[in-house]
Amino acid sequence: MSHETALLLCLGVPLGGTALILLAGRLPNLREAATLLTAGAVFGLVVSLLPAALSGRTVSATLIEVMPGVPLALALEPLGLLYALVATLLWIPNSVYSIGYMRANREKHQTRFYACFALSILASVGIAFSANVFTMFVFYEMLTLTTLPLVMHRQTPEAVRSGRTYLGVLLTTSICFQLAAVIWIAALARRGVIPGIGFAPGGLFADALQTGAVAAPALGLLFFLYIYGIGKAALMPVHRWLPAAMVAPTPVSAFLHAVAVVKAGVFCVIKVITQVFGVETLRHSGQSQWLVYVAGATIVLASLIALFQDDLKRRLAYSTISQLGYVVMAAALLTPLAIFAAALHLMTHAMGKITLFFAAGSVYTAAHKTRASELDGIGRLMPWTMGAFTIGAISMIGLPPAAGFVSKFAVVRGAAQGLVQGGSGSAEVFALFVVVVSTLLNAGYFLPIVYRAFFRPPPRGQQRHGESPAPMVFALGFTASLVLLFFAWPDALVTLARAAMEAST
Repeated sequence: MSHETALLLCLGVPLGGTALILLAGRLPNLREAATLLTAGAVFGLVVSLLPAALSGRTVSATLIEVMPGVPLALALEPLGLLYALVATLLWIPNSVYSIGYMRANREKHQTRFYACFALSILASVGIAFSANVFTMFVFYEMLTLTTLPLVMHRQTPEAVRSGRTYLGVLLTTSICFQLAAVIWIAALARRGVIPGIGFAPGGLFADALQTGAVAAPALGLLFFLYIYGIGKAALMPVHRWLPAAMVAPTPVSAFLHAVAVVKAGVFCVIKVITQVFGVETLRHSGQSQWLVYVAGATIVLASLIALFQDDLKRRLAYSTISQLGYVVMAAALLTPLAIFAAALHLMTHAMGKITLFFAAGSVYTAAHKTRASELDGIGRLMPWTMGAFTIGAISMIGLPPAAGFVSKFAVVRGAAQGLVQGGSGSAEVFALFVVVVSTLLNAGYFLPIVYRAFFRPPPRGQQRHGESPAPMVFALGFTASLVLLFFAWPDALVTLARAAMEAST
């Protein structure tokens, strides 16, 4: 099988899997088998593209020519492969977890649930392998629409309200800002000001800025439109959709925060910075420095809000907003090591955060508890669940022996490189300050939960219970093991992140 065929099958297999899930809707075992088979097959296809991406081989495919010069097309490159690997790898344990969760909680509409998951992975892979800004926009919108039924899954009044917020924020930002930026870029390409609408290492605007065909302020406005058009990155103040989505079942929350949606957002930010505008172009124009401060403020403010959230999923939601800020801030620092750190943190955060949400859902399923203040002694009753939660929390804080330490340290190195290379100084110092403050805040809202779980006795008269169903415990144990594994042997993550950095800059 050629690499071009494998690239196309990365979209075709989830589409076929969706059809199988719908056909097997009345047969739960067959439906869930189709889900797992599809998840494994897509991950295998993405892995098969790894040698080609690392070797720099050109692999591309055009789906349809929408209009002259505007194709819906796919292309393989290391940064996109990195995101695709994260999404498809974690879809496997998420699917296993979903089987245990949906059955144990007797959730309705399970066929629709699994079908929307498969379509969402299709959209995520489409974003990862987009060859141009138009294709990325199409799959970005598809991801919003296919995840909306997941957010509104329970169809309660609260779920409907949350779905409206989710759809309203994400569609408003993408149509008003991102689409405007795409049309502007297409117009510049049609006039010959930039080479085209396709992603390119070093970006599209270097020559246009040097010749004066595009003025620096215009470039800055276009950059602003693009960054805030990517609402899935949850930069403040367009972050409200993310806490609102916590009304969904826990597998959906894990999917939104770790597997696809928010990762699509920060992936698009890195992609736009490195392969649309270009690191050197942004550095010389000075039009992107504001993003360091906005991302840093998002990190600190979201962490402060998380401190005061008693609802466990909302605390994790604001933690996600904070952690996404690390990726955006690192990318905005524009040094090679900072780009490397952004790509690395995209991966490590995914593994740690999905573990935390799995643990939260496990506690809800087994003990029917949703608040941090209710978790006294829960670690003695659910040691596997809370042990995995502790590993995920340590990774979010950025402590060894968890993978989050590797990526947070890389962010520090990226900021330090900017100082050494004669950057503005203020942005890099601000970034280092943010890392220190937010690390303390992370510890402030995670460690009390761990303390309650293991070092406080359960309340008197509390009903005794054990762990959640085996598929859920297996899934959270698997992702927690990944967090530890990639701290002990980070070579695979580092190789991918370095390849993404080199190919993008």
